[in-house]
Amino acid sequence: MNNLNDLRSVLRGRVLAPGDDGFDQARRPWNLAVEQPVGAVVDTADAADVAALVRYARNAGLTVSAQPSGHGATGDVAGVILLRTAGLNELRVDSLTRVARVGAGVHWGQVQAVAGAHGLTGLPGSSPVVSVVGYTLGGGLSWFGRKYGWAADSVRAFEVVDADGARARVTADSDAELFWALRGGGDFALVTAIEFDLHPAPALYGGRMLWPADRAAEVLEAYRAITTTAPDELTVWFDLLKFPGAEPLVAVDITYLGDAAEGRSLLRPLQHIDQLISDSRDTMPIAELGSITAEPTTPGPGLSHGELLTGLDDIVAKTLLAAPIEPLLRVQIRHLSGALARPSDSPHGPLTEPYALYLFGVPATPHTASALRTRQQELTGALAPNLSGRKPYTYLNPGETVATAFTPAALTRLQDIKRRRDPRNVLRSNFPVLA
Repeated sequence: MNNLNDLRSVLRGRVLAPGDDGFDQARRPWNLAVEQPVGAVVDTADAADVAALVRYARNAGLTVSAQPSGHGATGDVAGVILLRTAGLNELRVDSLTRVARVGAGVHWGQVQAVAGAHGLTGLPGSSPVVSVVGYTLGGGLSWFGRKYGWAADSVRAFEVVDADGARARVTADSDAELFWALRGGGDFALVTAIEFDLHPAPALYGGRMLWPADRAAEVLEAYRAITTTAPDELTVWFDLLKFPGAEPLVAVDITYLGDAAEGRSLLRPLQHIDQLISDSRDTMPIAELGSITAEPTTPGPGLSHGELLTGLDDIVAKTLLAAPIEPLLRVQIRHLSGALARPSDSPHGPLTEPYALYLFGVPATPHTASALRTRQQELTGALAPNLSGRKPYTYLNPGETVATAFTPAALTRLQDIKRRRDPRNVLRSNFPVLA
């Protein structure tokens, strides 16, 4: 790589090269099972720094890849400059207009804490430590997507640095083409901040119900009944769990944008299933949304696989419960539908499949990693007739491409935009549209 002293001279933020103290820690992604052989890591101080970095990379024939929180890394970053955005920490919530403005270094937990104090919510997923910008650029599948659609559908404006290093504010009126592409499509500009609509959340009822795994068939049957008639305000996820050293479990995770009495009534089919181990359902602050699934808030190794299910009939249910999930830690089904299935003028379009399937394990050793892949292949192979073959951008994993995330027409349009907007391929996302 070119002499990084030239880059250091034009940036206020930190530049780390291989061999520098802190470099290995700085290049580490969220998923520690992924290796990132980057050429340098830059912690930018502000949006002007981002613009200076892009101009440097363009002139030097280099590529920049942004990872606000390190989620979604694939390892396909040999020699690139890895951009970290923790310094872009602006967070403003206007409770009157119900609009938030956040920098590319802000996490969802921070937004929810501020918005929740005003009876408002963004559209976060299950983890409070995922970056708002990175998540939204992938479309954003939220706990509240059934009510309000993709997180990207709520965006009003992007503050960006384009492939020439120029800064711009992008809206549907100012640049309709780029605005469309950024709402779930990939690597067309570096986003330094976004503005998006917040939504009313005067009450939130949620939590987790947990049983031993021998109740899984009853729980899944109740889950199917509940999700068949669920209002858009209710989101329910089904989990088969097997933690190391513990007995297998079955769980149901719940959010309901309404009061507790209504929520309990909607979940009545679960009420009389015996051997309930724990039940954390209660009225809860928006800021505590991440406590429902209690996902790790520090990096660790993982091997995941996601698919979309065309239905949850008896055959699918029997297949999921036919054998222990080991060595997987989790087999999860998320209920989709609602607003997610309605028209969306964005690259992903409507998500018409009613359920998402997520398979996860920890590859502690090479042998375990191989066993995890085999188990994932067994399950997806058995379920193949009930899988759509499409998946959300944020469900993609190393080795997969965006061809499974978009329709052929949407992908062709995205690729055309990329070729015209970034002909030198200065910018690279985790899953490039031209790969």
